[in-house]
Amino acid sequence: MDIALLLADKILQLTLMVLLGYVIVKTKLLTSEQSYPISIIGLYIISPAMLITAFQVDYTTETLNGLYLAFVISIIFSALLILLGWILKKSAKLDNIEQATTIYSNSGNLIIPIVASLLGPEWVIYSTAFIVVQSVLFWSHLRALICGKGSVPLRKIILNINILAIIVGMALFLLHIKLPTTIASTLSGLGNMIGPLSMLVAGMLIAAIPFKEIITDKRIYLITFLRLIFIPLILLGVIKLCGFESWVINGETIVMITFLATISPSAATITQMAVAYGQDAKKASAIYGVTTLLCVFTMPIIIWLYQII
Repeated sequence: MDIALLLADKILQLTLMVLLGYVIVKTKLLTSEQSYPISIIGLYIISPAMLITAFQVDYTTETLNGLYLAFVISIIFSALLILLGWILKKSAKLDNIEQATTIYSNSGNLIIPIVASLLGPEWVIYSTAFIVVQSVLFWSHLRALICGKGSVPLRKIILNINILAIIVGMALFLLHIKLPTTIASTLSGLGNMIGPLSMLVAGMLIAAIPFKEIITDKRIYLITFLRLIFIPLILLGVIKLCGFESWVINGETIVMITFLATISPSAATITQMAVAYGQDAKKASAIYGVTTLLCVFTMPIIIWLYQII
């Protein structure tokens, strides 16, 4: 079956999980605030387990070259996203929250389960490259954008639990070390929970968004268009002009994995930072909610274009 159709089906499954999270809050079984401890479980247990598992693949020159390509493209894409965000800030008069939501995508929680489901767990390793690059930018560029302060020390970025998990996983990969079956199976089982858990949390957060106000706010539609359609089309043009796919074996699939990370909804981290630094968290959460719900339509179309152009 065509990748775009498989992607549409997988995103629809994840969207139904989002709706379940929404229903949990609306039926008063839980509150939106009670998503916090669930998020902590995802951040400190499930996500690291999934990232370490991603590197438990056979060491080959092809895999290593593919990982190099993923990192190079991730850096190029991130630089382009920051540049596009700056241009759009000037041309469309975006505020800092709006600018941040056009630049930063929900690349981890959404993309990893999609890649694992569509292509197989052996391909997840390539999605970690964009996560590393974006994690560094979260605590440098994004933090400065949201609160006007400088970046946090590099030491704190490295000590982020997900970055540590990637470092451990990469070390095991480069040293050709495979974990014992019991440990590997435990980590794999935990990692498989990342999609459902993240989507339930997303639904619980979306339940707190005042949608009656959102549908009358034209700015939300503008930002959604920029994040889900305009910017992905620009990046698609760059991919086809530069011919990244021909750089390594399986280049087309590796490039598509990184591209998927850039065309996903706006990052939930923006809302969390807006809350932490007293900025417009309401707008950030509204954009997060709308882009999360609408990506079920836009992502398959963009990937279909990627395949046919």
